[in-house]
Amino acid sequence: MIKVYDDFLSPEEQQDVIDYCECASYNYGESDDGDTPPTGVTHNIPKNDSIYQLFEDKLKPVAPEGTDLYRMYINCFAPSEVPYFHTDGDDGVTFLYYPQEDWEPNDGGETQLYVRGNIQGIVPIPNRLVAFDADILHRATTFRDRYRFTVAIKYE
Repeated sequence: MIKVYDDFLSPEEQQDVIDYCECASYNYGESDDGDTPPTGVTHNIPKNDSIYQLFEDKLKPVAPEGTDLYRMYINCFAPSEVPYFHTDGDDGVTFLYYPQEDWEPNDGGETQLYVRGNIQGIVPIPNRLVAFDADILHRATTFRDRYRFTVAIKYE
């Protein structure tokens, strides 16, 4: 299952998320699968934060019935980093939100999903949300010339 939702937040909400991403404190050291070196940095979004509440409320209509939100965080990658392919678990759904203000095809930054022997790219259109099964092998790619933020929201 792969679903794309464009214009997911209002322009004001999108700007709030951009501001949050740019001002958050980040930690280095998270590996995607435990067998690969860490790439990028992450910021765990606390449950009592307004950004957490925003996404929790907005996702209620699209989150799979019978699943629970268990983690929300920001991934941040520097230009030219090379993240690894990984899965997010054996079951559940991963949502990724792309907050940036603009995007052009030569910028890079797509999310690559390895599906049935082929790589499918999800373009990081500003204010886009993508949902996919947590067991799909995937990875981020970086922007050519700026930091790439995504908000990752995981249900199981």
